[in-house]
Amino acid sequence: MDVAMRIEQELEAAISRAAGSDCPPLLGEALGYAVFPGGARIRPRLCLAVAMACGDKSPMAATAAAAAIELLHCASLVHDDLPCFDNAGIRRGKPSVHLAYGERLAVLAGDALIVLAFEQLAVRLALSPERLAPLVKIIATAVGGPSGIAAGQAWECEREIDLVRYQRAKTGSLFAACTMAGAAAAGYEPQAWQALGYAIGEAFQVADDLRDVAGSEQDLGKPVGQDETHHRPNAVAALGFDGAMQRFEDLLADALAAIPPCPGAEPLAKQIAAVSRSLVTGLKSQTVAA
Repeated sequence: MDVAMRIEQELEAAISRAAGSDCPPLLGEALGYAVFPGGARIRPRLCLAVAMACGDKSPMAATAAAAAIELLHCASLVHDDLPCFDNAGIRRGKPSVHLAYGERLAVLAGDALIVLAFEQLAVRLALSPERLAPLVKIIATAVGGPSGIAAGQAWECEREIDLVRYQRAKTGSLFAACTMAGAAAAGYEPQAWQALGYAIGEAFQVADDLRDVAGSEQDLGKPVGQDETHHRPNAVAALGFDGAMQRFEDLLADALAAIPPCPGAEPLAKQIAAVSRSLVTGLKSQTVAA
């Protein structure tokens, strides 16, 4: 089974269970709407890529971890789009969950997806506690406080933002969970894979900053110019377009250098480089307003 099919089937199984006959119909619809159709599934693909580079010794554990991470990512998007945060009307090329189902159901759907992520791990790995406990710890650390994605969002509520801690929590933490969980699922020591995840996450954040300035809503499937609108830090604003692009390349080089020894290190490096560079392909400095 290829990677895309592994991810989609696991997500479909999770959503089918959560949105079953006992679930309030609109909540069930909102859960599916928030997850399908998906975006690039970059995070679960990274998790599985690391697991396969390490031998993929426990495919069920790796797939469950990848799906859990994607469910948490989807939950964060639902909450990020709410009027109290970004007030974004489009996500993945369609109306945001709060516009499609109302603000109350959007909050509840996001909450339910968070719980579902850990339920999926428990269901799949009930007979493998030696895999379950480390994965729960890795993934939970990436979404809560003091340095998970909830903390990253909370930095935007502070009067002064610590840029490094903000970006590492909001973006890097979940990427670190991907690399660490993929390694742990395959029986490798996860801590050695944390630096890779953080480096990829920081590169992705710079790519996202570039796309927010020089991309289009049609191509990205979400509003652009959000950083300027919400007065958030942006690498292009700080470094200029060319400087931000160079920063992206430097971070990608750091990420590739951080791959720990493993049987599939070379193909993993090629995959990370290809996916990362695809994020900034076609962006032009002249599209950025002076």
